[in-house]
Amino acid sequence: MAELERILEFLDDTFRPAEFPDYPDSWNGLQVEGPPEIGRVGAAVDASEAVVTEAVRRGVHLLLVHHGLFWGGAAPLTGPRFRKVAALIRGGTALYSLHLPLDAHPEMGNNALLIRAVGLEPAGPFGSFKGVPVGWWAEADLERDELAARLRGATGEGVRLIPGGPAVVKRLGVLTGSGASALQEAARSGLQALVTGEAPHHAYHEAMELGINLYLGGHYATEVFGVRALGARLGEMFDLPWDFLHFPTGL
Repeated sequence: MAELERILEFLDDTFRPAEFPDYPDSWNGLQVEGPPEIGRVGAAVDASEAVVTEAVRRGVHLLLVHHGLFWGGAAPLTGPRFRKVAALIRGGTALYSLHLPLDAHPEMGNNALLIRAVGLEPAGPFGSFKGVPVGWWAEADLERDELAARLRGATGEGVRLIPGGPAVVKRLGVLTGSGASALQEAARSGLQALVTGEAPHHAYHEAMELGINLYLGGHYATEVFGVRALGARLGEMFDLPWDFLHFPTGL
């Protein structure tokens, strides 16, 4: 067992969620209180009803997620939101959410870890949100189809390539999830490729016109890396069993 307060201190000191700019309804940090003593940790991409139900079933005392409960702003505790909160409270499960702070972290972040998963190393920050970089860029020397193959191997999913840039990628940016909005920044930064999860329709034309290879690996599939790394770190630090709750969306 480990004290919840000690774990929260580590998380807050490591990721500084209260200081990190994010979307208004992301609510980084502790979202639902739990027991003072933690015996098992769970990690998942989404605080979905299926994830919460499985976490409670497995006896998870602290559930770490990338996408928390409160997207969409303040709303009555009815329907699915009530069922999730009620299940967490009845099950004695705390919920801790890290959105952009987890994306940005140089060691346990989605972006840095995805770069390393394709055999490269982060070279510098990239992809600003409210003036704070969230993503990372890397030096490369890869045929664009080889990069697509490495991404498929890293994510275990299909990867869509929009071939707007050169056949050989020398510099690429990674901004997981829905990071196609960084195409303009990628072009200004001299990158030949942008790796993200998903993109709106107009991003096809934007990538082609800007001369950027755009890789779409799936929102979920590109964002499993951070919560898995964080679950493993807490398990090691606090000598706790931990589970990755894998509920892929295919999106």
